Amino acid sequence: MTTINLAASVGNPVANISIFVAFVAVTMYVVIRASKNNKSAADFFTGGRGFSGPQNGIAIAGDYLSAASFLGIAGAIAVYGYDGFLYSIGFLVAWLVALLLVAELLRNTGKFTMADVLSFRLRQRPVRLAAAISTLMVSLFYLLAQMAGAGGLVALLLDIESRVGQSIVIAIVGALMIVYVLIGGMKGTTWVQIIKAVLLITGAAVMTFIVLAKFGMNVSSILGSAQDAITGSSDEKVAARDVLAPGAQYGGSLSSQINFISLAIALVLGTAGLPHVLMRFYTVPTAKEARRSVVWAIALIGAFYLFTLILGYGAAALVGPDEIMNAAGGQNSAAPLLAFELGGVVLLGIISAVAFATILAVVAGLAITASASFAHDIYGSVIKRGQASEDDQVKVSRYTVVVLGIMAIILGILANGQNIAFLVALAFAIAAAANLPTILYSLYWKRFNTRGALWSIYGGLISTIVLIIFSPAVSGSATAMIPGADFAWFPLSNPGIISIPVGFLLGIVGTLTTPKDAGTPERNAEMEVRSLTGVGAEKAVAH
Repeated sequence: MTTINLAASVGNPVANISIFVAFVAVTMYVVIRASKNNKSAADFFTGGRGFSGPQNGIAIAGDYLSAASFLGIAGAIAVYGYDGFLYSIGFLVAWLVALLLVAELLRNTGKFTMADVLSFRLRQRPVRLAAAISTLMVSLFYLLAQMAGAGGLVALLLDIESRVGQSIVIAIVGALMIVYVLIGGMKGTTWVQIIKAVLLITGAAVMTFIVLAKFGMNVSSILGSAQDAITGSSDEKVAARDVLAPGAQYGGSLSSQINFISLAIALVLGTAGLPHVLMRFYTVPTAKEARRSVVWAIALIGAFYLFTLILGYGAAALVGPDEIMNAAGGQNSAAPLLAFELGGVVLLGIISAVAFATILAVVAGLAITASASFAHDIYGSVIKRGQASEDDQVKVSRYTVVVLGIMAIILGILANGQNIAFLVALAFAIAAAANLPTILYSLYWKRFNTRGALWSIYGGLISTIVLIIFSPAVSGSATAMIPGADFAWFPLSNPGIISIPVGFLLGIVGTLTTPKDAGTPERNAEMEVRSLTGVGAEKAVAH
């Protein structure tokens, strides 16, 4: 087995940066071209509902497949095997919830943001404010994780070890994100995501094919070699793992197994409540195209996660667990090290660029979602009481992007080098606890009312954040964000198993403790007809 030194494997950082700059140049050209057609708020926020199902499906895949999916899952499989692949299964199964319960009805009922659906037949101002706060919280945590991840990728792929150098790159990623969204709006952002998704899935497919070719297209041979490499590790804990069976990461103690169930619940239910994913359903012209886009997304994301299985076990077999764990990025170095093993500096440079492109596309999608929610829901409906023009909303959205980008840069620099895994898990947990119950109740329960929505959103949001603050993810463990402190009284790293049922339960309690005549039958009937048929979906939803 070839011994790889990560710093040496980078070979020529200038080449890696050049490939990335080329990607930025191409996508910036596309964004500028797309921006010429931005004439209205609908163009800026939803791309004028002009994307086809396949186009939107590819963009959804680009939005959903973050650097954590590419680097994190491949690394988890390389080190933990079967248990690492459970992340892939959870992320993929989550799309069935979005397809079967949310996509079509959401597209028919809303206009620009998630809050359009939640407030359709409820009191506009309080529900929009709550939904916007939840959207901003999910987006900020997701954004922070991606920005902090950019700093780690720099250390891993471009051999920039100094915090100052990494901070500069985080600032560059944030600045590019601001420019993409300011110029292109949703149209430009969507095309960036389409290009990035094609690059990412193609890169993973090429690496997968090369790994399979090295083992004579025999998957069993890859699995056997991976287990042999794990067994031969110099680390006793690693050598004792059976990576072909469950339990290498989440076996053992009862709390570990419950933690896995909690994480799985958050992943499976969180996707259907992620605002930047939900907003993509508004970019297609019909509910049929919304369904098609999810089917395309499932196909592409499913294929990608199958690739991660081969890449993860291939990295264990060809690179070895000791090399992976001793590299600068730990588990996250599995895919880059495998790229170098398979194709030298050239393939590593391409994978480096794809990883950066991945971060750039995801943060742009998050930024347009958060800014649209603030401008449309908080500024347009709460502050201006529905009197703001669409041009004003677009202006406020642009200002919000700049403020959000600066915040993300500062927080990303502060979080650089910290444990960022819990930030992504927190985003999913908030989405599942605060957003999903209210979405499902709004679409399927006629009795649901404003108090139920507010209790569900705020209850799910607060319970998730409180539990995560007092969990081992923040303090009291070696991998905690604040390793020197210990105020963890909640034993689980992910609060989903508690906070998600709390969000659903509070929605029921809040609704049932309100007089039955709280809603308007006419509005309920209009929402039901529109959600099922799409009739009137182009109208404004404010009332």
